[in-house]
Amino acid sequence: MKNICVFCGSSPGADPKFMQEAVLCGTAIAHVGLTLVYGGGKTGLMGAVADAALAAGGRVLGVMPEDLVNAEIAHRGLTELHVVQSMHERKLKMADLSDAFLCLPGGPGTFEEIFEQWTWALLGIHAKPCGFVNTSGYYDLMAQTIQKMADSGFIAQAYVDMLIYADATEPALEAFRNYVAPPPKWSNAKPQP
Repeated sequence: MKNICVFCGSSPGADPKFMQEAVLCGTAIAHVGLTLVYGGGKTGLMGAVADAALAAGGRVLGVMPEDLVNAEIAHRGLTELHVVQSMHERKLKMADLSDAFLCLPGGPGTFEEIFEQWTWALLGIHAKPCGFVNTSGYYDLMAQTIQKMADSGFIAQAYVDMLIYADATEPALEAFRNYVAPPPKWSNAKPQP
């Protein structure tokens, strides 16, 4: 694992602990020698993660569609800023650059990004870990909803269990180091259902 992608809000959120964890996240990623890959923004939790990683001497790769760069929300102090044409290209580029996906609190874009990577992982498109920093219990209800998917027969329990939850970034990174992907959904060794 060399590059870790962080999905998170472009707003700071209402709980000050969200911003505190974003700073700790960026710092932790840099301190263990990983490169941060993220959406390239300068605002909210996104900007805080990037600024913290840079301040700790880390490398930060941002990926942002040209329209958002032109709207002047791109972080201009990154190690690299990849400018793409669409949100679809952005997500694909971030996936290509990353070895793992970590989700801090955020809104619908954050959910959409991590759910796509989780889906790709359970289909076997990649075998990279996906996880959540559950600051202030932010992802408690989502975890319950995901469990309901398995309880209701829509996914195998193995695909619920492949998601990593931690209260802070450092234990999430440790769990990523020890991650073993389950068999892809449509393989001969597929978990049931």
